[in-house]
Amino acid sequence: MGGCFSKPKPGPDNLHPTVLKELAEEFSAPLRLIFNKSWNTEDVPEDWTKAEASMSVYKKSKRNSLVEVKIEVVLPEKERAKEEMSPNGKASPIVYKANGTSRHYQLEEHPIAMNPYRNLKDVVEASVCHVKDLDNGQMREVDLGCGKALLVKENGEFYALGHKCPHYGAPLVKGVLSKGRVRCPWHGACFNIGTGDIEDFPGLDSLPKFQVKIEKEKVYIRASKQALQTQRRTKVMAKCISLSNYNISSTNVLIIGAGPAGLVCAETLRQEGFSDRIVMCTMDRHLPYDRPKLSKSMDCHPDQIALRPKEFFRMYDIEVLTEMQVVAVDIKNKTAVFKDGFKMEYNKLLLATGSTPKTLSCKGKEAENVFNICTVEDANRVVKLATSKNAVIVGASFLGMEVAAYLTEKAHSVSVVELEEVPFKKFFGEKVGRAILKMFENNRVKFYMQTEVSELREQDGKLKEVVLKSGKILRADVCVIGIGATPATGFLKQSGINMDSKGFIVVNKMMQTNFPGVFAAGDAVAFPLALRNNKKVNIPHWQMAHMQGRIAALNMLAHGTEISTVPYLWTAMFGKSIRYTGHGEGFDDVVIQGDIDELKFVAFYTKNDEVIAVASVNYDPIVSKVADVMGAGRAIRKRDVETGDMSWLTGKGS
Repeated sequence: MGGCFSKPKPGPDNLHPTVLKELAEEFSAPLRLIFNKSWNTEDVPEDWTKAEASMSVYKKSKRNSLVEVKIEVVLPEKERAKEEMSPNGKASPIVYKANGTSRHYQLEEHPIAMNPYRNLKDVVEASVCHVKDLDNGQMREVDLGCGKALLVKENGEFYALGHKCPHYGAPLVKGVLSKGRVRCPWHGACFNIGTGDIEDFPGLDSLPKFQVKIEKEKVYIRASKQALQTQRRTKVMAKCISLSNYNISSTNVLIIGAGPAGLVCAETLRQEGFSDRIVMCTMDRHLPYDRPKLSKSMDCHPDQIALRPKEFFRMYDIEVLTEMQVVAVDIKNKTAVFKDGFKMEYNKLLLATGSTPKTLSCKGKEAENVFNICTVEDANRVVKLATSKNAVIVGASFLGMEVAAYLTEKAHSVSVVELEEVPFKKFFGEKVGRAILKMFENNRVKFYMQTEVSELREQDGKLKEVVLKSGKILRADVCVIGIGATPATGFLKQSGINMDSKGFIVVNKMMQTNFPGVFAAGDAVAFPLALRNNKKVNIPHWQMAHMQGRIAALNMLAHGTEISTVPYLWTAMFGKSIRYTGHGEGFDDVVIQGDIDELKFVAFYTKNDEVIAVASVNYDPIVSKVADVMGAGRAIRKRDVETGDMSWLTGKGS
C-alpha cells in the first residue's frame, strides 16, 4: 500500500506517454477519442459517461517486467468538432495509474490540447476591448453578454478567468495581481491566472479559465455560458479503484477530524491522482461545513453551510464517519481506537482534531442554557433562546464578539463580560480595540470590562442570572462562553507523538510529526512559520488550516513540499469587515493611517522597526497587497508606513 504514495519521476523505469498512445490503438474508437481529440478533463459535464479500460502491456525497462495499466477516463457521448483556439496556460495533468501508483503528465510531457467547449450551444464569444486598453499588470472586469469574466494582462499576454472568488464571491478585479496570480481582496485566496487553479486559501474550488485571442487589435474571449454563471471549477479528482481490497477496519489514509484541514487533505490526495481508500472521521453529526459561519450567521442550516454536498463524497470515494470519536492511537501498530471499541488500521495518518472550547469553572456552569458554540445545533439553539430575551456573552474573543454582534437584532439585550480592559487589545492593540468597543456600544451592546463571572445562578436547571465578581448581577436567558480554546489532543498523551507544553502537536515544515507517515494540521498544531524565521507557532485561522491540510497531503505523496503561506484572517461585525495578515505576536507599536473613528483605516503592527502584521477596515485591497509583499520575502519597514504614502502598496484594477 505504501507504494501508492510515491510519485515516480520521468525516466526509463516508468511508462512513457507514448505507451498510452499505443494502448489507445488497441482500444475502442470512443476511447481513442480522448487521446486524439481536444477534450477538457477539468470541466466534465454530467451527461458524459465514464469508462475504465485495463490491459497488460510490456514495459521496457532495466528489468523487463509485466505491469498492468489502469486508465480511468471521461468520454463524451459523441465527437465534437475540433476547436481552433487554444486556452492560455497549462492544462491539468492527465492521470493514469500503473500498478496502483498515481502518475501525472504535465502538458510538456504529454501535449494533449484541452477543449472546454464540447457543447457549442453553451459557448459565447465577444470582443471585450482593444489590445491597448490594458497595461501590463492591469485587470478589468468585462461583460460577455451572459456573464462577466476577469481579463488580465501580464508580461504582454492576456488571460481570462472567472471574475468572482469562489469562496464568498468577492470581485477579483479589486484584488491584487502579482507574479502570475490574483489574490482575493476579502480573504486572501490566490488563483493562478494561467490555469485558474487555487494556490492559496480559503475556499475549495478554482476559477474557470476562458480562451483569449487577438484579432485586428481587438481582444476576444470565448467562454462557457455555464462557467460564466457558476464562476467556479472543481479540479479533476481520482476515485478509489481498490476499495474491494480493504475490509471495514482498514484504510490507506485515515484523517481524524473533518474540518478544512482534513477535507483539503482528502481532496488534494484525489487531485494528485491518489486512488486508494481515504476515511475521514468526526465527532460531529454533519459532513464538513463552514464553521466560521456558526458565529456570523447563527441561524443557518447545516446544508446551507456544507463545504461539499453528500454527492461529492460519494463521487470521489471520500468516506466520512460521523459521530465517531477516536480515543487512542497506537503508532507502532498503525491503529486508531474509537470510543465504541472499533479499531481501524491505517497506512498514513492525519491528525486534524482542531480545538476544544474552554469552559467556566464557577458554580452553575452546567446549566441547560449555557453554551459553547461547537455545532450548528448550538448556534441555532442560542438564537432561539436569545430572541426577545437577555443574552450574556462571556469573553470578548472573536467568537464572543461575533455572537454579540449577531444577537443584537434578535435579543432584547446583549451584554459582554471581559477580563481585559479593551476587546482585542492583545491582538489588534488598544486604539483599534477601543474603536471596535465604540462600534458595539453604538449598537446597544453593554460591556462589563475587567471583571469575571463568579456564579451562574439557575432555577429548575435553567440559567436566570450571571453574577460578576464586581458584584453586578445580569439577567440572562442564555449565556455563550467564548474565552478561548485548547488543542483537542488529550487522546494522544500516550501515543509518543511530540506535543508542546500547551498540548499542540509539533510538526515540521512538511506538517509531519516525529513519526514517519503521521501528519498533523489545523488548530491543534505548532508549526514553523517562515514569516517569523521558522519560529514554532500555533495559528488557528481558517485559511491556515486549508493550507496545512494541502501540505500534509502532498507530503503523504512524498512531494517534499514545505509550508510558506502568509497567515490571513478576517472577522465581520455590524457589516464591517476587519482583515488581517501576518503574525503580530509581540508587536511593540501600531502605526495607524486613515480615520479610526470612522472605521476607515489601516493599522501596521511593528516590532523592532519591522512591520509584522497589518489590519484594515474599509481599506481594500491593502491587506491582500501586504500579504503578497510578505509572501515574496520583502521586509516592510516602520518608516515606510509612517509617512502615510502607501502608493507602493496600491494594486491596479478597473
